[in-house]
Amino acid sequence: MASEHSNAGSRFGLESTPSSMLLRFGKRELFLCRDYYKRSYRSNPLIECCAGVQPGHLQILLFRRWLVVMSKSH
Repeated sequence: MASEHSNAGSRFGLESTPSSMLLRFGKRELFLCRDYYKRSYRSNPLIECCAGVQPGHLQILLFRRWLVVMSKSH
């Protein structure tokens, strides 16, 4: 069962925006938001993966606009 929360706070090191969403699937969390970070490098136009800010997090950048953060819930 998935539960939805409209604000995620600073838990992922990101500010909550009106277009953000936090989904919880048991012990896993999926945070989706617009990415406003200005990168100093040219990112892949479709998808780019990297390690998250905290251990155990995976960040996926979709279409250079949407940031998906996957992690375990606390």
